[in-house]
Amino acid sequence: MERRIVYLERLTRLPLLGADGAEIGRVVDAVVDLGSKPPRVNGVVVAVQRRRVFIGINRIGEIGGDGARMRRGSVNLRQFVLREGERLLAAELIGKRFKGSRVADIGLTPGPDHQSWEVATVALAARRVPGLRRAPEVLDWSEAGELFASERTVDRQAAELGGMHPAEMAASIRRLPLSRRRGLASELEDERFADLLEELSEDEQVRIVEGLDLDRLARVLDEMEADDAADLIGEFPARRQDEMLSAMDPEEAEPVRRLLTYQPDTAGGLMTPEPVILSPTTTVAEALARVREAWLPVPLAAAVFVCRPPLETPTGRYLGNVGIQRLLREAPSKQLSRCIDEDVEPVAVTATDREVAIRLAAYDVVSLAVCDEAGRLVGAVTIDDVLDRTLPDNWRVSLSEAR
Repeated sequence: MERRIVYLERLTRLPLLGADGAEIGRVVDAVVDLGSKPPRVNGVVVAVQRRRVFIGINRIGEIGGDGARMRRGSVNLRQFVLREGERLLAAELIGKRFKGSRVADIGLTPGPDHQSWEVATVALAARRVPGLRRAPEVLDWSEAGELFASERTVDRQAAELGGMHPAEMAASIRRLPLSRRRGLASELEDERFADLLEELSEDEQVRIVEGLDLDRLARVLDEMEADDAADLIGEFPARRQDEMLSAMDPEEAEPVRRLLTYQPDTAGGLMTPEPVILSPTTTVAEALARVREAWLPVPLAAAVFVCRPPLETPTGRYLGNVGIQRLLREAPSKQLSRCIDEDVEPVAVTATDREVAIRLAAYDVVSLAVCDEAGRLVGAVTIDDVLDRTLPDNWRVSLSEAR
């Protein structure tokens, strides 16, 4: 008896109907279990309004030329998330290159118990010949078994990681074996790799970047915030530190070199050397435009620091800071020299991390200026860096487990 085959390309354009015949949504993909042979269909992904939800195959009674129909039950509108060991057929396989051709379609057939479905065939697009339409080459699934390899590819996992918030990236990668962490991290774009490292502890950072090509490591360090890059480089022996700094872009390496001269548990070791620094003649409107820049971290956007030129650290004489709330209350044309908060004193570059934490709490602010003995601004300490230093070493792991 000839097998009944439903082709995925047609199915994904058809509706999913409820048991009562009412349309629930549109089928957009099918999910297969890579550990089974033939690959077993776990369910279908359905677009319901603006959500993509998963419907298990055991809840679907019919699949045919007019779509799919549920045998019972309601739809859980929780957003679909692909699990380990699964693959999306339409999104990941159709269009993929295989044996010099392109996967054009995938045929599904009922399983032996007639309540399950499995992959039956893979159709490969024929090479185009002008004026001639050729039928696709249809293979049994077993002839294309490598398309259904049970291991999720590094590229795909890296793509998934790259779309996450940095904290979520760190939580996800922390659960993997070290070799897999290194492989995935190395596939991320430089900027995203930097984002990931900034969410890991120094020990975790070192384990991931050990053995990484020096040129690649330098590019990632260039993308990191200077204080985070300094923390990471500081974990290595002096000779390796010199190699890393020499491989970095000179402009990016220069503030990192300065930060490495300070003790890690001091304001100098905690600070970022690149806060928002403006001259006393800058207007409130210009200051607000600066703190609105999208790349600026929230703690650094909470205040601007007013100094005499030069306006790069180490600056000319530090005059004071202006918080964003004060900026919002003042006239746009007013100069910053007339808005300075005289109650908030800077901290010395040698102040301990505990002293900095006490000062932040006392002033009820999220950032503080750090000055050297000559009264020049050399950086700013933000509350997130102080918390990172004063919380227990495993706070990130505890957060990941809580998620």
